Amino acid sequence: MAEAEKFLIVNAGSSSLKFTLYEMPEAKVIVNGYVEKIGKDDSFYTLKFGEEKQEKRKAISNHSQAVATMLDELLENNFIGDITDIKGVGHRVLHGGEIYSTSVLIDDEVLENIKSLTKLGPLHHPGEIAGIESLQALLPGVPQVAVFDTAFHQTMPKENYMYAVPYSWYEENGVRKYGFHGTSHKYITEQMQKYLGKDDVNLIICHIGSGASVSCIKDGLCYNTTMGLTPLDGLIMGTRSGNIDSSIIEYICKERNMSVEEVTSALNKQSGLLGIANKNDFRDVEQLANEGDEKAQLAIDMLKDSIVKYIAQYYFQLHGKVDAIVFTAGIGENAMSLRAGIINEIKDVMSISLDEEANDTIAGFKEQNSGEISTSDSKIRVMVMPTNEEYMILKDTYEISEQLKQNQTAPQLKKIS
Repeated sequence: MAEAEKFLIVNAGSSSLKFTLYEMPEAKVIVNGYVEKIGKDDSFYTLKFGEEKQEKRKAISNHSQAVATMLDELLENNFIGDITDIKGVGHRVLHGGEIYSTSVLIDDEVLENIKSLTKLGPLHHPGEIAGIESLQALLPGVPQVAVFDTAFHQTMPKENYMYAVPYSWYEENGVRKYGFHGTSHKYITEQMQKYLGKDDVNLIICHIGSGASVSCIKDGLCYNTTMGLTPLDGLIMGTRSGNIDSSIIEYICKERNMSVEEVTSALNKQSGLLGIANKNDFRDVEQLANEGDEKAQLAIDMLKDSIVKYIAQYYFQLHGKVDAIVFTAGIGENAMSLRAGIINEIKDVMSISLDEEANDTIAGFKEQNSGEISTSDSKIRVMVMPTNEEYMILKDTYEISEQLKQNQTAPQLKKIS
């Protein structure tokens, strides 16, 4: 049995730093934490370990300080005896462009490529890059691995990722569909391959959270997905508009005397459920709808219809040969009424019957958090399955680090299949 080693998984946002320290190979969580409001006067961080939770307030002006604070806490609380106890660090990175279709060991070239892709991920990449550089400086010689949100979707055929815009925009500016939530969609695909006992699975995966996307999986690989050049495209989300007529941007710029940047910000941060119902948390929207709020009910209906639209599209792209529809992420795993509403919309065309008792029994906050919610005579299985993006980052980081141990110089160690 392999000797127990500690691995750190980091997810840096624009003003946050989420981290978890694991013991491998058991994937045992030692501690996790969240630094919030980086760069603001009221910044703070939390630590969770065992049954204990600590919250501390501290002025943290940038991501470098956030990383230093994280390591200080790991040392002071004896989660590590020394920084050399950390044998690998995995970083969630938003955008790998067309460069990366797998997770990679971060070297100078990879870091420069991530920096060059900041134009495609301007909100996320600066914090992620700062986290990488800070940990490289504080943990010299420790393998750092980049796990890209876009990587899993790089198997899409060209007709599914191209936009009908001037071709030079693609060649010279990288304008195409990249897709996101790839780590989640990959995790669910692998879990369903195990569940169904075959590799060539055809799936429609509905990752429905505050951010949301649907992916079409054909023969175990991503064939299509809803998010595009950025995470703004596709489904209606908590604060994102999803797919709209692009002419709206110019129209609103003129009508409301707003800049393109202001309109884009509104489409990302003030739209979706928030724009319609004035609440971005689905639980709040659902409560308002139950109390008779018409706008909240409208928001739910719009969200449901946007999901149904893409399920239908992908059903036809798979020629009706679908092994399972899978609901995952916060809303997908917990919103029983939304799942029921979606299935009721597609049941006749796709020959699916909802097992109402199973659907009402399965949720993240209930004793059973996964399983089938379709009846045994349904043509297509409908599943609820919790996602685990952090585990996928950990898994890739551990595998790459193990390969690196075995042979420090082999070039293939930068990638795993």
